[in-house]
Amino acid sequence: MNFPMTDQLLNYDVFPLVFPVGKEVTVHIRPTGGRPEFVPGKEYKVLICALEGGKPYDYPSSGDYREKTLVCNEIGGFDITHTYDSEQQYFIRVVNEEGRRINQFPVYAVESDLAGRYPLRGDLHMHTNCSDGRQTPEVVCGMYRSHGYDFFAITDHHRYYPSIRAMEFFKNIPTEFNIVPGEEVHLPDVHGKEADAHIVNFGGEYSINALVKDEHFGETGDSWVRAMPGVTPPEADTVEDWQDKMEVLAEATDVPEKVDKIPAAVMKWAFSEIKKAGGLAIFPHPCWISDTYHVPTPFLEYIMDNQDFDAFEVLGGERYYEHNGFQTIRYYEDRMKGRHYPVVGSTDSHSSYVSNDGALICSTIVFSPENERKALISSIRDFYSVAVDTISTEFRLVGENRFVRYACFLLKNYFPRHDELCKEEGRLMRICAVGTEEEREDAIKQLTAINGRMKKFMHKYLCF
Repeated sequence: MNFPMTDQLLNYDVFPLVFPVGKEVTVHIRPTGGRPEFVPGKEYKVLICALEGGKPYDYPSSGDYREKTLVCNEIGGFDITHTYDSEQQYFIRVVNEEGRRINQFPVYAVESDLAGRYPLRGDLHMHTNCSDGRQTPEVVCGMYRSHGYDFFAITDHHRYYPSIRAMEFFKNIPTEFNIVPGEEVHLPDVHGKEADAHIVNFGGEYSINALVKDEHFGETGDSWVRAMPGVTPPEADTVEDWQDKMEVLAEATDVPEKVDKIPAAVMKWAFSEIKKAGGLAIFPHPCWISDTYHVPTPFLEYIMDNQDFDAFEVLGGERYYEHNGFQTIRYYEDRMKGRHYPVVGSTDSHSSYVSNDGALICSTIVFSPENERKALISSIRDFYSVAVDTISTEFRLVGENRFVRYACFLLKNYFPRHDELCKEEGRLMRICAVGTEEEREDAIKQLTAINGRMKKFMHKYLCF
């Protein structure tokens, strides 16, 4: 889902939008072609209003309105210098002689831990036609960039190599879209006992699926890729050796009543191996209804109690309420019980086209110092992430209170402009994947010309 430009965003350019608490900053308000509201050279009263303080005449103890008198500049805007006291949204409100609002402009102050962390939107779980998806890895990359994503991982069932294939295709094409390696991990039965865990390996340096020589091992022949370039993966076990290993691990695994030892042991092993590979171990879609719940409730309680995973896919995959709704309730009830784990949102999409009503249903905003694999993983592990639900017209957010409030501001005031830049880059990436040789050469020239725009954009609107 691209977030639309409102009339307010089209009529005014306000920058920076985000800045640190306690640091003097000058916010520039520039008209951009709408109906003139302010007269150059005229004095105006400007109120700087803290959103969370309440009205000062009703709540004098918490209300925070600061008043300034400013002269409208020659282009019909303002340059407002101020120091903001606390982390929250503020309104820069321009009023007339009677004190009535003419217009107001939202900005946001953040504490020092968020200053220097850039909001990056991504998808950590989706599929291509290398498993059961509809489009090639290269096309999916272009489509998701055009949808407003900064990063994503292709996580095909049983297969790691499609994500590497996409990375290799775009490695010499100038783009600011970050393609992260990944896979959805499925493991063999253990001597006839079910062990298909469905776990997402986001960013691991090598494949967890390919640690076992099952029927998918080496399916593309000698060119089959098990690891990132330059990385030597561990030796793979035969299915029989791996099954024996899981039997031993299951015997040593202590589980409560109604929890099966084999899937518990296999899931624990998979989470551990993803971490060894330097990846983010994501526990996805427990409330997916596949005949019955994909994950039985007693087993889910066991997983959440042990927390061997790195992050919980609280949103993504299906549109019915029992899926995201029940998972969201689970997250907040777990917080009440003292369980604390990072959350992510993903599409689990099998088609990147907007004709698929599940293509853009969920995403993750990560507050990271840079758009790079290790930085993203570290930021999510450190709880700097928010899950975004865009199934309905009005978005919903899941995560920690302060990050949800900040992300809400960004989705309304930052990401609409961000998504405009992504759309053109994604279109050109798709041409690189499917165009004629002449079209591809022209697309690469255009991508070279616009490369670096997103970095400039972030530095303009985020004053870090």
